[in-house]
Amino acid sequence: MKKTVPSLLKMKQDGTKISMVTAYDYTTASLVDASGIDTILVGDSLGMTMMGYPDTLSVTMDDMIHHTRCVTRGAENTFVIGDMPFLSYQTSIEDAVYNAGRFMKEGRAQAVKLEGGAKVCPHIRAITDASIPVCAHLGLTPQSLNAFGGFKVQGKNEKTARQLIEDAHAIEEAGAFMVVLECVPARLAALISKSLSIPTIGIGAGSGCDGQVLVYQDLLGMTPGGFKPKFVKVFADIGEQMKAGFRAYDEEVKSGAFPSEEHTFRIDDELMAKLESENHIEGSQA
Repeated sequence: MKKTVPSLLKMKQDGTKISMVTAYDYTTASLVDASGIDTILVGDSLGMTMMGYPDTLSVTMDDMIHHTRCVTRGAENTFVIGDMPFLSYQTSIEDAVYNAGRFMKEGRAQAVKLEGGAKVCPHIRAITDASIPVCAHLGLTPQSLNAFGGFKVQGKNEKTARQLIEDAHAIEEAGAFMVVLECVPARLAALISKSLSIPTIGIGAGSGCDGQVLVYQDLLGMTPGGFKPKFVKVFADIGEQMKAGFRAYDEEVKSGAFPSEEHTFRIDDELMAKLESENHIEGSQA
């Protein structure tokens, strides 16, 4: 059955962990859907994983809508969240509602995600007032990497830890139905998770969260250059299998081993002989 906001909230109430992965295209979404994963995040991480940017800042709304629309076609039962890119909601509340609506109307997503705490609560309220579910994002928020001075763990001192707790309660009160906690100390993330009635989804935030999310290229060993953040576990080394498959294909094409007769289609011998004669080509038996 299709996952919904109420069913995800019930999973938290029942103590059932929520699984989430990123996906950016129809084929991957179909495979994720068939595997039983609960939620797909069409992350603005596609700027790095699919488009080759060094960060997420260059990703546009049109980029996100395109990829979200591809994913939702392949996600029959998996809940799909569209990630609002940089400057799609920070500029004004009106922009936030309009762009969130694009995810629902054009991308066919079931929810949107945006980064930030108390400062974006007015945006969360306005979006939810438009009947659009919102997933918040606290801790290391990649769109703020320049303000943070890079990709760094958040909430390690008393001031920032208290701020994360306050922000978590603020976004819940504003109407968010879920929150991603990224690169937050495990015990702090567990405390936040226990204090909220909405699910927390951790990435680099320990097992005390109500669920986990990973970028699918990371968990399948497909990251170019072999870069692997501390919080990533490789569950299947698909990257190496892909390279082996590509190398084998390249070798057989160059040697002439592929395509063999079993991969080709036949034509009547008499017709072929006639065509070869007409074109002054010496025939060969196929």
